[in-house]
Order: sequence, then structure tokens, then C-alpha cells
Amino acid sequence: MSKKESPEYVQISTAAAMTLKIFPGKFNRGEQLNALNLLIVYEDGCKARCGYCGLSKSRDPNEKTFIRVDWPIVALDDIINRTNTIGTHLQRVCVSMITHPRSFEDMLIIMREFRDKTNLLISGLIAPTMIGTKDKMQSIKDAGADKVGIAVDAVTPELFEKFRGREVKGPHKWDHYWDVIKGCVEIFGKGNVGVHLIVGLGETEKEMVEVIQKAENMGVKTHLFSFFPEEGSQMQDWKQPNYGQYRRIQLARYLINENIQTIDDMRFNELGQLLDFGEKIDNLTQYPEAFMTSGCAGHDGRVACNRPYGNERPSKPIRNYAFIPQASDIELISQQIIDYK
Repeated sequence: MSKKESPEYVQISTAAAMTLKIFPGKFNRGEQLNALNLLIVYEDGCKARCGYCGLSKSRDPNEKTFIRVDWPIVALDDIINRTNTIGTHLQRVCVSMITHPRSFEDMLIIMREFRDKTNLLISGLIAPTMIGTKDKMQSIKDAGADKVGIAVDAVTPELFEKFRGREVKGPHKWDHYWDVIKGCVEIFGKGNVGVHLIVGLGETEKEMVEVIQKAENMGVKTHLFSFFPEEGSQMQDWKQPNYGQYRRIQLARYLINENIQTIDDMRFNELGQLLDFGEKIDNLTQYPEAFMTSGCAGHDGRVACNRPYGNERPSKPIRNYAFIPQASDIELISQQIIDYK
């Protein structure tokens, strides 16, 4: 029996599997997935050892989840066929590398398949550790991608080393990640590169906002995630950040990425918590989009990579809304954002 590995096979998120009728199920409140998230897959897995990640080499191999849910392995041809028949509302596909010596070339093959056989816009979530030259960055664009994302995740060099680098015997280097980000901006242009940041890895709110502003100054947008304790990972016993912390960072990210405010307009307390956005909190209802999923845009210019329930279980209050929050949602958010516990 042949191995179910990339490029012939990929893993897809549970939301994508539901959208393409591979898994049964429906989304809450009329949500709809607008972008496919695909993950390169090999039997020997990812070679990194990130402390919070479900793909970590250090994780129990019997654990199969990633970002809280199952990621089934599906034939690429089947995904493309279903995209063209069932998923006609989809706007974008994101092909995600893992830290593996084959993943770069296989990502390019998969991108070319989507470029040649679908109408989807194409993003690459790239692994800088496997990319050392601008020629490689250019080849991603040549394969059909108009945008790339880089998952820095931890926002200080110390936290990066603690959870992704030497302290977990991982291969990733902070300075190299930012060098690749800079190179990608030169290749893809400002506004077409995104950096993934995870709230809740031990950083202060000020440290998080400083990196969001640093990225914006480079022409890089922020795609924000809330830490979730992945069962079987080294950080399975960590708690998620409270809603107050996450809401304040969401609003700060939005104000910075939309060029409404900068970090210089904001004020922090002695614990590094956001006290003042340069906008009054009672103006919260002006910015409902701040609390939606942040990610790559689709054909309509709105976020396509909306990842319903990518940060929490459906039974919990939503952290990243896959739709514009309604009045009742804004009322809840208004209470959450002033929680400093």
C-alpha cells in the first residue's frame, strides 16, 4: 500500500472536511468557511518541537489533532474535484508547510495544481527554517501564490527560544524568521505578507502590540490567534488567555492594521496591560470587524480565511468571529474587554 503523503495527499481541517462533504456536520449561526486550509503531511511528521503545537515531534504519535480538531488525510485530486463542484463559494486555499525537508517542493506542486485547476486565490503558510533564499520566495509566487503567511507565534526572542528554539531542542531561529518576513515583503509587496501571532504564551499585552506595530511598519499584517492547550503537547496544562486580554489585543491589532491608531497613541499600565487605545472604549461598536478572524482576503477584499471555531470549542464564547458580531455579541465583548483579571 502506498503511503498517504504529500504531494498526492494533504491533511485538511475539520471545517474544510465539512465544507467539502467529507465529514458530516454544520456550522453554528449560519457560519460558512470561505477558505480551505491544507497541511503538508508525511508519515515521519514535522521535525520541529514547538511546545504548544499538535504537530510537534515531541508529541505522543497516537495524538492526531492539530489546533484542537482532527485533520483527516485526503487525496489532493479529491479535494480539487470537490472544490470545483461542492465548494464553489470558496475563495482561497492556504497550503501550509511543516518543518520537513520535502515540504517546500511539495507545497509548490500542490499550489500549481490549484492554480491550474481551480479559481481559488492561493496563500502559502511557509516555514522559514526550510527557506533560505529569495529565489525560493520567488518560486512560491511563481507557483501561483499572491500572499504568504509566517507563523512567528511567540513575540519575544526569549519566548521564541523557550517554545520553538533551543530550549525545546527545536530548529527555529528568531532572527531568520524576521529575515524571511522582510524578504517576502520585497517579493510579494506590502500588505501581501501576514505574520501569525499567538496571544497567551507568556507575553505582556505591550510586548504583543509592539510586535504588531513592528510588523505593520514593515508592511506586514497580523493574523491573530488565541493560545489553545493542545492535548499531548508540552503545554497541555496551560490555560488560555482570558477574554479581556484577547479582546484588547484584537482591538489594538485592528486599529494598527487599519491605520487608525499606532502604539504611540496607546497607554499601558505597569503590568503591560492596555488601558487606553487612543479611542474610547464606548466607541467599540464602531469596530465590530476587530473581533473577527484575521487572515488573508478573498476576491471580495474581505477576510476569506475565517476558520470557524479555530480558537475555542463551540460551547464556549467565540474568540474570533467568522461573521460580523451582532448587537448581543458586541454587548458581551464590551464586558469582556474591560476584564483585567
